[in-house]
Amino acid sequence: MKTLGAVLAGGRSSRFGSDKAEALLEGQSLLDHALAALRPHVDAVVIVGRATPDQPMIADWPAPDLGPMGGIAGALRHAEQEGFDQLLCISVDCVRLPADLRALLEPAPAYLASQPVIGLWPVSARHAFEKQLTESDDRSVRRFGNGIGARAVMSDFVPPNINSIADLDRLTGL
Repeated sequence: MKTLGAVLAGGRSSRFGSDKAEALLEGQSLLDHALAALRPHVDAVVIVGRATPDQPMIADWPAPDLGPMGGIAGALRHAEQEGFDQLLCISVDCVRLPADLRALLEPAPAYLASQPVIGLWPVSARHAFEKQLTESDDRSVRRFGNGIGARAVMSDFVPPNINSIADLDRLTGL
């Protein structure tokens, strides 16, 4: 299976208080950490919702500010256009991933129960994502996944969830 990786980086960082993607952890931006964490699991990587030098950028679909669902829909469209079979997505604050992430999530559709934005989606789910975004106000990735029969995968790995400077400081101290 040809897998596209997507880092969802189009959020407003309102809880964080500043641009979360550019926040530094161990001298590197959270975005750089997320890209490095995702690369070993996929055939190619894109950034969704943010333009950066030297990295392909994909727009949220159908518009910005729809949360992770809009980012995933945009990435699925790109994956389909480029001939990928599935999409592995993570959020910009996911700076560490389990070494066996893809094995945990295969076969798609599946997501980590502890953080549903970390998910493996078949490109064939694109139309269902788009329908959810255009016909409903519900933007919950978990509810969407459950509605299409995605598996909520339990894992001993608990991904970092960085919603504040205090969360970042705690991660730095580990």
